[in-house]
Amino acid sequence: MTHDAREITGGVDTHGLTHHAAVIDPIGRHLADREFPATVRGYRDLLNWMRSHGIPSAVGVEGTGAYGAELARVLTAAGVTVVDVDRPDRKTRRTKGKSDPIDAYAAATAVLSGRATGVPKSRDGLVEAVRVVRVARRSAVKARTQAMNQIRGLLVAAPAALREQVAGLQRAELIRTLARLRPGDDLSGPLAATRAALRRLARRHRAMDEEITGLDTEIGPLVKKAAPALLEMFGVGPETAGQLLASAGDNPERMRSEAAFAHLAGVAPIPASSGRTHRHRLNRGGDRAANNALHTIVLTRMRFDARTRAYVERRTKEGLSKKDIMRCLKRFVAREVYRALTSTPTPQITQTDLAPAA
Repeated sequence: MTHDAREITGGVDTHGLTHHAAVIDPIGRHLADREFPATVRGYRDLLNWMRSHGIPSAVGVEGTGAYGAELARVLTAAGVTVVDVDRPDRKTRRTKGKSDPIDAYAAATAVLSGRATGVPKSRDGLVEAVRVVRVARRSAVKARTQAMNQIRGLLVAAPAALREQVAGLQRAELIRTLARLRPGDDLSGPLAATRAALRRLARRHRAMDEEITGLDTEIGPLVKKAAPALLEMFGVGPETAGQLLASAGDNPERMRSEAAFAHLAGVAPIPASSGRTHRHRLNRGGDRAANNALHTIVLTRMRFDARTRAYVERRTKEGLSKKDIMRCLKRFVAREVYRALTSTPTPQITQTDLAPAA
């Protein structure tokens, strides 16, 4: 530690194999920069190096949800305030250039000036477990959809005998029928080759079905444990609840108000007034996956919730379009979701939870 124990501000430009760190003094002067390997020892060396120049008041880290996730966890565990920093915009890069030291200093300057104030997700609790399992589920759903699209594409140009065999079948029966096809050993003919391809795709579709069912069985209890109040809301199921949890993170208190959560989910109304026209429009920013989850909840309520249907009818008579009504409803749902997320403490994962059962 330096003898005068001055305060410094750090910045880190993160990459897959290395992280480049920089430190500046309280008035923004560049002090030093250095590259460290993206390893456990490298993270500790980076922190010790920063402390050798003073007391870090805060450290701005680019990509706290990607390459900088583990570094953010290490710094937070050491008691250092971590700030999530966006990469410099194109105008800044055009005028000042692009390099690892430049980006690291830019991250530190953004924190010192107050331009960067975002609190990163802690990624150390039950919600992170929900998120990573949902990644596997989303991949399985995508593979199943792709297999179904390829099956239908092959059937369009398949020989007539094969097309007539499966004509009019619903999806479940179609998959069962195709999975039982026997193309034979000789695939030199178009009919046999098409039978073989369809059988493989059908079996892949069935395997993805089983995988998704198994993942749903795993995700359900995790979501219920993480946010039971969220699942009690009308129209909220494990899938939408899991997405909203993943968007909020293990530390939803980082969102200072329901308005902040509304901006995060892209449902905060945006002014679109001009002249004598006074109105708001849909927000096309924010986390689009969270926005889609709120959209799904609103559609469910518009169909099955009597109170929501009455609201839609009243606002329609007032002259609002369906898009404007749904914007309002998504904002209302965001308020309920925020209260449910912040009223229930998110369980943290401990070493005991990770230990194998005896």
